Amino acid sequence: MNKLNEILQELGISKVKLAKYLGVSRQMIYNYLELESLNKWPKEKKILLFKLLDIEDGSDKALGKIKINSEYIMEVESRLNQSIKDTFEEYDMSDLKKLKKDEQRLFSDLTYIIKDKLTDEYKHDDNVAALKYVYHILQAMDNMKEAKYFLAYISKLNGFTGPNDNVFNENEQFIFDALIHSAIGLYAHGGTSKSKVADAHARFEKEVEVKNEEKLSRTQQLNTIKIQALRELGYTDITTENASEVFERMAEIESRKV
Repeated sequence: MNKLNEILQELGISKVKLAKYLGVSRQMIYNYLELESLNKWPKEKKILLFKLLDIEDGSDKALGKIKINSEYIMEVESRLNQSIKDTFEEYDMSDLKKLKKDEQRLFSDLTYIIKDKLTDEYKHDDNVAALKYVYHILQAMDNMKEAKYFLAYISKLNGFTGPNDNVFNENEQFIFDALIHSAIGLYAHGGTSKSKVADAHARFEKEVEVKNEEKLSRTQQLNTIKIQALRELGYTDITTENASEVFERMAEIESRKV
C-alpha cells in the first residue's frame, strides 16, 4: 500500500477528498490504507478507486504503470471533482447552487467533515462539544475579528496556509500570530507561574461576567421596548404580518431616548 500512498500524495489527493469520493469516513480511509493490498478493499470501493486512477486492478504492476504527469493529474482531478459535484447536487438546497464552484466545494467539505465528526463513535462526545465551539466562533466572528485571526493561525500552524498568508489584516494578524504562538509555547512548556495564571484567569472570568451582564441588560432593555411598541400599536404579540411595523416602532422608541 506504500505505492498507493505515494501516488495519492503526488496527485495531491487528501484523505478527506478520497473519503468523500468513496463515500466513507476519513477514519475508514486510514483503515483501508493499512491493508496489505488494494485487493483486500471492499469490492465497491475498490472499483471506484480503479475508476479514479484509471487502472484495471490493484496489483503492484498496475500501480507501477501509472505515470504521474500534468495530463494525468488533470484527468484524475476532473474525475474527482465531477464525483464531488454529483454528490453536492444531491442536496436539495437550490440557493447553494448560486455559489461559485470553489464555494460549493468548501460547503461540501465542511458538511462532510462535520458529518464525519458527528458519526465518529469513539470521539463522539468530544467532537460534539468541539463543533459547538466552532459554531459559537462562527457566530462571534462578525463582532470579534480575533476569532477570524485565531482560525487563520490554526490553519497556518497545521500547514494548510502559509505563515504570512494574512487575508484579513496583515499588520494585526502578524502581531496576533506572534502573541498567540508565544502564549501557546508558554502553555505547552509550563513557562509561567501558577499565581500569574490564576490572576490572569480571574481577570478573564471577571470580563466574561461583565459582558454577560451587559448582554442580559441589553436583552431586558429590548424586551421592554418591544412591549412598549406592541402596546402603542395595539398588538399583543409579534406576528409575520405585523413584524415589520413593530420593529420600526421599536427603532423609533429607541431613537426617542437618544
